[in-house]
Amino acid sequence: RMPMSFFGFGQSADIDVVLNDAETRKKAEHKSEDGRKDKYFLFYDGETVSGKVNVTLKYPGKRLEHNGVKIEFIGQIELYYDRGNHHEFVSLVKDLARPGELTQSQTFDFEFTHVEKPYESYTGQNVKLRYFLRATVSRRLNDISKELDIVVHTLSSYPELNSSIKMEVGIEDCLHIEFEYNKSKYHLKDVIVGKIYFLLVRIKIKHMEIDIIKRETTGTGPNVYHENDTIAKYEIMDGAPVRGESIPIRLFLAGYEMTPTMRDINKKFSVRYYLNLVLIDEEERRYFKQQEITLWRKGDIVRKSMSHQAIIASQRFEGSSNPEKTPTQSNEEDDS
Repeated sequence: RMPMSFFGFGQSADIDVVLNDAETRKKAEHKSEDGRKDKYFLFYDGETVSGKVNVTLKYPGKRLEHNGVKIEFIGQIELYYDRGNHHEFVSLVKDLARPGELTQSQTFDFEFTHVEKPYESYTGQNVKLRYFLRATVSRRLNDISKELDIVVHTLSSYPELNSSIKMEVGIEDCLHIEFEYNKSKYHLKDVIVGKIYFLLVRIKIKHMEIDIIKRETTGTGPNVYHENDTIAKYEIMDGAPVRGESIPIRLFLAGYEMTPTMRDINKKFSVRYYLNLVLIDEEERRYFKQQEITLWRKGDIVRKSMSHQAIIASQRFEGSSNPEKTPTQSNEEDDS
């Protein structure tokens, strides 16, 4: 920033936001809007966010007048077709200094205790959900501020009800196929195991694949945008199947870039995943059948910095009823 010396008060400052556990906290890769991948500090719901704001004066010996120093913790959703209009679902602020003047560089401590971070960080085609800290030295003419983005992952425990998927594709008197997947809910490092049975084959199938489709939905009412993206293509067979044949499927999800399923996040957007069975016959006709699957992020749901209510709630969620065992281990994502 240009020093504003021609106004007669030439002092300016640099701001830096440093997390207290920066040495030990895990980082996660996250895609930015331009498609670049960067590493950010990783947080979970209920974890405390604490650190220091360093305000360094540019010209020692000169004072800096200000209208207060503050830090905010913000979670917001931005829809790309509605630029500049940010929907904040978390907005916390701590005042670090009252209006006055700084005569030397100074460090301020801050702590946001057990912060609610209800949704997963997400950068999509039409929408972005981000969390960040913003430190500001308020001034009459131009505020000095600095943002630090963090990434939030939402963890789930194993879903109790996880029925298998059975589907049939049929074209009368020409084709009858049944296919079966072992479950309907998969964690992000899971394997989709399935089988395809050909009960009747009277058309010449030359190609068959399973696609994983990611569908991002933004907006409401007449302004709904659907963005479909083929994340994975898994070739089942090249060549014609015969009646009575069954083909096994093993699709490893870990190799693909996926997020947990997000349903109606803050009434702004959804991200859903579908298995799409595609058949192509010799005349290039395509037949397909789609089925939604639910993706979730696996964690050993043990948390250190949870409030007592949150611990009880999570135990209810997991179906365990032993509130004596207060978690002592830190919050870890299961990378297996």
